[in-house]
Parts: sequence; structure tokens; C-alpha cells
Amino acid sequence: MERWFSERRKNKVLKMADRQMTLAIDTVIELEKAVNSALNSDKEKAISSFNKLSRIEHEIDELRRIVFEELTRGNLQPKDREDIMHLVKRLDQMADHVKDASRAVILLLEAVVPKEIWKQFAKTAKDLVECATILRKAIENLGTDPAKAMELAKQIDKIESQVDEKTLKSKALLLKYSKETDAATLLLLKDLIEEMEHVADACDDTADYVRILTVSMEAP
Repeated sequence: MERWFSERRKNKVLKMADRQMTLAIDTVIELEKAVNSALNSDKEKAISSFNKLSRIEHEIDELRRIVFEELTRGNLQPKDREDIMHLVKRLDQMADHVKDASRAVILLLEAVVPKEIWKQFAKTAKDLVECATILRKAIENLGTDPAKAMELAKQIDKIESQVDEKTLKSKALLLKYSKETDAATLLLLKDLIEEMEHVADACDDTADYVRILTVSMEAP
């Protein structure tokens, strides 16, 4: 992202937007850590990841507010301002879904969840990290190599499809264990499945906007 911004008028607001975007992507890594900790029955580590994620999310909220305030009175070109706002909003939505997913993980620490379900969630979380990592690279290449950014953005479509497939498998597991799992736990598991799917969707939506930007950059 730093390289993309270097092609634009690097100033205070761009630095803050860069930081906000980086943090939004980093929250996905903490979600994966929390899920893996739950899989390994390590409540302490899961809670630690949740607390770190919460601190990051709080910083994201503050940065978003400041970035938007600066953009309204800044001296950036209208197109640059619009591009930054769209990316910040999309990544902020992704971080919100990550936070909601992590809340479900923490609540489920006190429930009896079949290990097979946690293993399936861990596979999905791994895909989410890959999705976020590739998205970061796509944004970084916007200003220096639009063609590469487009290629990376397209890869996210494939990962999002993988998450969709894992979502179906997760739902099938809910049916498999429905008789031995209480209703409240099933509801929380369903929430976690849906929030992780929303994270993938938000990542893909952001990648779609990256593709739009690459086309506009290459237009004569």
C-alpha cells in the first residue's frame, strides 16, 4: 500500500488511511489464531487473540473517523479522495465482520463444540487469511503494476469460492451434530459460519473495487 500511495500526494491523511487498511487486514490473522486456539482448547490464547483484535478494531474506528474528517477538508484531488474513501469503507466492513466472528468464537469457548466443527472452521479461517494477504498485495501493486494488481484481485474470487464450499460443509456438520448439540450452541455456530462468510464477501468486494481502479488507471 505504501508504494501505491507514494504515487499519489503522500501526506498525513494518506498515511492514516494506509495504517487503517493494514490494520483491517491484520484483524483476520487474529481471528485465525482465535479459532485455532479454540480448536486446541486453549481458552487463554483465544481470549488473548480476541483482546488484541478488539484493540486493533478500536484503532481502526478512530483512524476511519479521522481519515474521513481529513478527507472532507483536505487538498486531494476528488478522484483520489473517492478512491481512498471507498477502500477504507470496504476494509472497515471486513474488520467489523471479523470482530463479530471473533465474538462468537469467545462465546463458544464455554460450549461443547465437536472438534470436527472447529477443524472445519480452522480451514475456513486459513482461507480468510490467504484472501486478506492477497488483497494487501493487490492494493500495494495498484500504483506500480496495475496488471499485477488485477491478477491478484482475480485470485481472491477463487478463494471466496473456496470459502463458500467450506461454508456448506460447516452447515452440513451442524446437521450432523444437531441432536447432540444444544440449540443455543447451534445458533452461535451458525452465526460464526455466516460471519466468516461475510468476511470473505467483504474481501471479494474490496478486490472488485481494486479491479475497477486498475481499469481506470489503464484507461487512456
